Amino acid sequence: MFNKVLIANRGEIALRVIRACQELGVKTVAVYSEADVRAPHVREADEAVLIGPPPSSESYLRGEKIIEAAKMTNAEAIHPGYGFLSEREWFARAVRDAGIVWIGPPAEAIAAMGSKTSARTLAVANGVPVVPGTTEPLENAGEAEKIAKKFGYPVLLKAAAGGGGKGMRVVSAQKDLAKALEAARREAKNAFGDDVSGEIRHAAAARRDSGARRFARQRSLARRA
Repeated sequence: MFNKVLIANRGEIALRVIRACQELGVKTVAVYSEADVRAPHVREADEAVLIGPPPSSESYLRGEKIIEAAKMTNAEAIHPGYGFLSEREWFARAVRDAGIVWIGPPAEAIAAMGSKTSARTLAVANGVPVVPGTTEPLENAGEAEKIAKKFGYPVLLKAAAGGGGKGMRVVSAQKDLAKALEAARREAKNAFGDDVSGEIRHAAAARRDSGARRFARQRSLARRA
């Protein structure tokens, strides 16, 4: 059992981890941006460290600052929550290389499954049924339009990184595709520091396939476990 854990996240996600640690008698360290000075997760943690300005790209996505905060507070482990850096292979490796325990899947597993495009490629290679979609990142709106025309509308755009619905857009007509792609990229960049549009799926096929629905919900269920 750890004596102290740093939670590399904010809001309700961080609160859940903090309260679970409290039940186990484990001390907690919160990290926060200047915008979250009075946030509940900051108040409930045993310690809190300021890691940067309000934009997540300058705070919650700065892995080196989070590791520095863990060292400064003598935290033995880092829990990433979900979103932000939780699916970043490089961060999991950096935590491990710093001699801190990473509470999450190993970096090698994140490398294989953290990106939706690599995860889809792995699934296809192993004969796992998947909803029709791409296995390579989208280069631009023109490429997206060609692929969407092949699959047929509606289609679902998804960012390569992260989760929680960030960087995701349902597009019902070609006239809306370019704008939706730009919005998805912008949202993913703000949330995960990565604006790669990972894939485009046939949305109607996803709705029809109950197995796909169960698979899609698996991550949400896992988050709440």
